[in-house]
Amino acid sequence: MRRVVRAFWGPRPEPAEALAGRWKRTLDGITALLPEAAPPGDTTGTGPWRQVQGSGPETELPADEGALLGALRVAQAAEDWSDLTGTALRLHRTGAPGWRTEVSALAGGAPEFLLQSFVMTLHTPEGAEVPEAELLSAIAREWEPDFGDVSDDDVLDALEDDAGYCVGDPVVGRVGYLSSGRAALVPDGLVADREEPLAGGVLLRIAGAGASDEVVAAYERLRDAGALDPLRRPMDRAVL
Repeated sequence: MRRVVRAFWGPRPEPAEALAGRWKRTLDGITALLPEAAPPGDTTGTGPWRQVQGSGPETELPADEGALLGALRVAQAAEDWSDLTGTALRLHRTGAPGWRTEVSALAGGAPEFLLQSFVMTLHTPEGAEVPEAELLSAIAREWEPDFGDVSDDDVLDALEDDAGYCVGDPVVGRVGYLSSGRAALVPDGLVADREEPLAGGVLLRIAGAGASDEVVAAYERLRDAGALDPLRRPMDRAVL
């Protein structure tokens, strides 16, 4: 089964050192929550991951802060890199049979139109139990996003077909995260379990697997209440 755990935010300039720390803590959190996804024999959570390069072969990248900082600095040394766009890094690894994790981020920049992001794509055996809400919560803690979601292909198809969702719009899936400004607009009576992983923000457990209709209904209520309004363009802030 394929699912995505995503977080998005607006402009937030940060040095490579700060990004490396966020990356390290995020990878540690993923390893702790998904031991099946770690490579066989990895008891420390420090690697190996494989870095996908823009050109050339993949390279091995340990999940330690020094190695991550080095990879970010290499990305920033590329001829086409811009501090406005942000710094991209893309990793993957294979764990127990049927488990594959892909993570990518574009962060640290100050774009006016393109959201910054952290995206985790997780492939698992059918029926495997995955702590989806905890994964989104861990990502929200480290990247302080404007909004985030846990979705799969069926959920995203239903949102596009039945609710008019467009890629790039704020969205929730089976689980959603909303920053404090958005959390203040969540309507009374929304059917979802609420948690607060960050001061002011809210994590919404909306539906289980296969309940796309419930996700669509919650998305429409949140959108109509203004909790899923896009950031104003050109963007001048990281969160609503």
